[in-house]
Amino acid sequence: MFSWARRRADTGVVTGLAAKAGAWAGMAGPGVFTGAWILSSLRQTGYPAADIQISGLAAPDARDPWIMIAGFLVLGGCSVAFGAALHDALGGRGQASGGRRRAPGGRGRAGPAPRLIQGAGVLTVAAGLLRRDHTLLTSGSVSWHNHAHDVISAVIYAALVVAQLLLARRFGRDAADREQARMGWRRWRPWLLVSAGVTAGLLTAFAAGTSAADAGILQRAAVTVPLAAITAIAIRLTRDLARPGGTSAAGSGNTYLAAMRG
Repeated sequence: MFSWARRRADTGVVTGLAAKAGAWAGMAGPGVFTGAWILSSLRQTGYPAADIQISGLAAPDARDPWIMIAGFLVLGGCSVAFGAALHDALGGRGQASGGRRRAPGGRGRAGPAPRLIQGAGVLTVAAGLLRRDHTLLTSGSVSWHNHAHDVISAVIYAALVVAQLLLARRFGRDAADREQARMGWRRWRPWLLVSAGVTAGLLTAFAAGTSAADAGILQRAAVTVPLAAITAIAIRLTRDLARPGGTSAAGSGNTYLAAMRG
């Protein structure tokens, strides 16, 4: 019986390390992606830094397109890892295992937002591999992968808004009393609603004139706002996981061990 409990504790430690890695990925992905488009924009010659849209920085005729391609791939992979960690932290793993574990101050349901973040991560990887044909938008026929990139990008843009709204709804279900709200996510709800609204507004302005002079600036702002929200959530999640008895599965594993010893 003791050996069984120890295996459960060991599994919890491994899962806890994975959760911490996923939380850190929520900070690393947006940081690498943002750094990639800043560096790649500055590397382009003959154009103002903001004239080329982010997708164009990964085009074959861009200077050092591998920088932006790497940014897409890192952001996509980190989003998948972060979505998994957030899903567990919000009660997803507890719900799947019979509801034994629940997020502090929450109702034990992760909601669809973490999985949507993971799906957007997979699409981000695809967007980095299915590149645009040219650095600048051009008229005329384009390749199939250029069309695929445009469609995938549109889906990702929608996901950036919807994920924030879904997280706001999920966080709004956390306990309303002051002590539990301090540990829970409820107070994040209004900020996420504002962030989602700003993101939607910027994306609408960008879509209304993708060839306009300020389109590149609008696009960068529209992408940065939700990535900043994800980073802030990842920082909070990292702190929770570092706290003794936090939301990581390692704490759950240690609880099993202590119970079996008693």
